[in-house]
Amino acid sequence: MPDSATGSVSGAEVLRPHAEHAFADELAALDAQDDRPRPARWKLSPWAVATYLLGGTLPDGTVITPKYVGPRRIVEVAVTTLATDRALLLLGVPGTAKTWVSEHLAAAVSGDSTLLVQGTAGTPEEAIRYGWNYAQLLAHGPSRDALVPSPVMRAMSEGMTARVEELTRIPADVQDTLITILSEKTLPIPELGQEVQGVRGFNLIATANDRDRGVNDLSSALRRRFNTVVLPLPQSAEAEVDIVARRVDQLGRSLELPTGPEGFDEIRRVVTVFRELRDGVTTDGRTKVKSPSGTLSTAEAISVVTNGLALAAHFGDGVLRPGDVAAGILGAVVRDPAADRVIWQEYLEAVVRERDGWKDFYRACREVSA
Repeated sequence: MPDSATGSVSGAEVLRPHAEHAFADELAALDAQDDRPRPARWKLSPWAVATYLLGGTLPDGTVITPKYVGPRRIVEVAVTTLATDRALLLLGVPGTAKTWVSEHLAAAVSGDSTLLVQGTAGTPEEAIRYGWNYAQLLAHGPSRDALVPSPVMRAMSEGMTARVEELTRIPADVQDTLITILSEKTLPIPELGQEVQGVRGFNLIATANDRDRGVNDLSSALRRRFNTVVLPLPQSAEAEVDIVARRVDQLGRSLELPTGPEGFDEIRRVVTVFRELRDGVTTDGRTKVKSPSGTLSTAEAISVVTNGLALAAHFGDGVLRPGDVAAGILGAVVRDPAADRVIWQEYLEAVVRERDGWKDFYRACREVSA
């Protein structure tokens, strides 16, 4: 129940706990056994941060679950970047876990992933620099008491990790507010004749969608301030199935949905369909298929399966079946009603219809596509 004084709710009632709360036990176990050097104000050493993201077993037998399934070197480069004075830019197509990795990096490094600026076309300069409490400003004039610090300003003064999501969605003139912050590690406050200097431990993680090129491209001056790490799509079907299964299990438990081995076949089927349509060829390499306009990312596969679990729980027998995921797949594939629908119908008839063991799935997809 909400606390009557603060309006807060207990961790068990939060739909989506922050990483530092959801994985507090793992972070505490790493902290207790981490005897390696830690950069200033870091909660863990770079080795322990990488272990937290990639997973592993500690000397006392504690199992650290993987938060990111992908090349180890990518995580190591990202963590090492944050230990220097260069900011980190996570770049990739939609659904490659950029936000997820950003959140967990901040949680492991600073113990707080909430110093966040969400980039949109309407993000103002104040979201990155600072704003004003106008009641205080009118009553007493410009002062530090009237100043409202941004998440970036707070991170600078406290030696924490700030996050900027969807950097290329932010207007170019607002983006460039970061240049002085990242190059000089200083945020001027000309109204007060003062400045905020970044203290040791401060750094910034930004994410950007490479499908957004041409929206608000980064200036060369700003891009130089970042070390760019590209997060790829999962290289193999097995890796993608593992990612989807793990994330669906986490979401299912938080939403109190049934999860179990009975639904694993449907997870594999969803991943197979997405990969084949994304790659333009079937897994055996024998049949070329057309790719629809959508990205068909791993994140979308997770969404389709989670929604299917909800259908199975509330309107079925609790077991994930083809009929539970068919509508979600249709919605993910057919973004352009004219062109994508034709591509989907061709794929159903040329590939799905002829595949052994997929008859129920074919019938369910035909039914929702009619």
